[in-house]
Amino acid sequence: MDTLFLGIELTEWVGYLAMTVLLVSFMMKNVIKLRIINSIGCLFFVIYGSLITQYPIVITNLAIILINLYYLFLKKD
Repeated sequence: MDTLFLGIELTEWVGYLAMTVLLVSFMMKNVIKLRIINSIGCLFFVIYGSLITQYPIVITNLAIILINLYYLFLKKD
């Protein structure tokens, strides 16, 4: 992508956003909030990986999203 904002490509901004959301998720004390915010960060990494055509990033983060969804909705204690 050629779009620049503050001299940085839009694709790179998506990567920075993904990194920031993911890091914020690990500051959560509540595990449910952690999994939700972590999933959002992983979704941004899926978008980022797709934009730069790096499928290991896409596959890894899709797997993490599925694991988070499993623990949020299917795993009952």
